[in-house]
Amino acid sequence: MHDLEHLSDLIIEFYEKLSSWEQAVVRDSAITLPQMHTLEILGQQSPLRMKELAAKMGVTTGTLTVNVDRLEKLGLVARIPHETDRRSILVALTEAGQGLYREHHAHHLHLTRELQAALTPEETGQLESILRKLAQAL
Repeated sequence: MHDLEHLSDLIIEFYEKLSSWEQAVVRDSAITLPQMHTLEILGQQSPLRMKELAAKMGVTTGTLTVNVDRLEKLGLVARIPHETDRRSILVALTEAGQGLYREHHAHHLHLTRELQAALTPEETGQLESILRKLAQAL
């Protein structure tokens, strides 16, 4: 049986290294890391209702509203009225937002290539399976 303390330490160490990497990537950017995460989600699934976006980010709609307000002022996202639900507002990336998303996504792909290079093909498959399980467990 694996030592729970040791496994916890490894998870925290990996998380801290990944967080430091993310901070370094956005350090010279005009936006914050939470704002970049908003663009990442919208880059994968745009447009989204505010409620859907908040749920995917694990934040309240109030917190998201502040975030989206700032991104809108920077010209990176736009609020769009929902076609069939007048109470809903959709958030979508603008052209500038799409460009920033693509640039940041390229950094993610580069990091993933570097991490994958440290693993065998079998380990890569195992990692993918483990990450899916862990994501579902949270």
